[in-house]
Amino acid sequence: MIDRHLLFAVMALLTFSIIFSYSLATYTVLHFEYSPYHFLIRQIFAVGIGLSIIVGLSWLDPDKWFNPMGLTLFLFFFILLIAMQFFPTNYVSAVSGAKRWIKIGSFSIAPVEFFKIGFVFFLAWSFSRKLLDREAMSFKEEVKVFFPYIIVFFVAVLLIAILQKDLGQVVVLGGTLAVLFLFAGSSFKFFLSLLGGALMGIALLILSAPHRIARVASWWGSVQDKVLAIFPFEVVQELKVEVAKEPYQISNSLNAIHNGGWTGQGLSSGQFELGYLSEVHTDFVLSGVAEEFGFLGILLVTGLILFIIYRIFKIAALVQNPTYYLFSVGVGLVIALSFIINSFGISGLFPIKGIAVPFLSYGGSHIIASSLAIGLVLMISKKRVQKEEIDTKLFEEIQKGHNIE
Repeated sequence: MIDRHLLFAVMALLTFSIIFSYSLATYTVLHFEYSPYHFLIRQIFAVGIGLSIIVGLSWLDPDKWFNPMGLTLFLFFFILLIAMQFFPTNYVSAVSGAKRWIKIGSFSIAPVEFFKIGFVFFLAWSFSRKLLDREAMSFKEEVKVFFPYIIVFFVAVLLIAILQKDLGQVVVLGGTLAVLFLFAGSSFKFFLSLLGGALMGIALLILSAPHRIARVASWWGSVQDKVLAIFPFEVVQELKVEVAKEPYQISNSLNAIHNGGWTGQGLSSGQFELGYLSEVHTDFVLSGVAEEFGFLGILLVTGLILFIIYRIFKIAALVQNPTYYLFSVGVGLVIALSFIINSFGISGLFPIKGIAVPFLSYGGSHIIASSLAIGLVLMISKKRVQKEEIDTKLFEEIQKGHNIE
């Protein structure tokens, strides 16, 4: 039996995504003169495909299908990320010179969303083959073992952070890589070294792009007064910056959250979703939820996300195959990091990044890619159930033996 609790929690969030893709997109529909049901129909279509994928994958035998599907997912979208940079503009959508979406008729797909799942599989598959059976390694041995993964990750950084100008996705992949390496048997000292190197790398990527510097400066301008309040006056004068452009996105996001209060303004009754927040049904969906359904709405969404992560980690803890274990942990990390980056961004704690809220934001690519990940985890969950049944039978046999004695 698959993990039905995980399936129902994902279905609940996908249902909410359909509702909010309609209620939060009012201004965009009017501004671009779309049909009132433009985003609703497209989201229903994406959710329908996603649920079909989840159910279809959950029926398959993981021992037969998991590795071939995961490896195909990784290789295909890795090659596609490279190849799409050479596609003509009539096949790809470019924003500020960054090619992120491939056009398929009236729809577009973002290969990076699918590559994330393939990358998690690649790490789980490779780590389970090369690391889990090793004895304790010295720091130098850890560097030697980890170096090939650094090369793969640097290629991903080149394709995603530099060519596609999408630093947020790289942060998610880098965090997943570092934590999975720790789970696979590396030392905590090496993990801290990776963390320090990652922070330096992020700083360099920010400093290499003027739009990222401007975004960080805009974010700092919105939070500096509260942060610097605890420092002496001399330090404040050194760290305080004058921001020419008001960080209106963060300001309006915080105002939307405040306007929602405890119970919200009601479905489609928010004020700040009417043009004050761009892409409110995608990147700022949590702000829209907060304004329409208040703190209780955010609490419900957060509770569902945390429950999904908990069920995924529980599945990971109950499977014996190391590849299944690491893949499940990796999927849980991707969902957790994506939610943290988005929620901290809309609340002003992090600079805003274009990371979708898993299963909730509008967008076919991330809905279908997330559904692929959940389908694979549910496929794996059948091995967890079999293990529980074996443990129960073993316990019963032991009890029978005690009764005979």
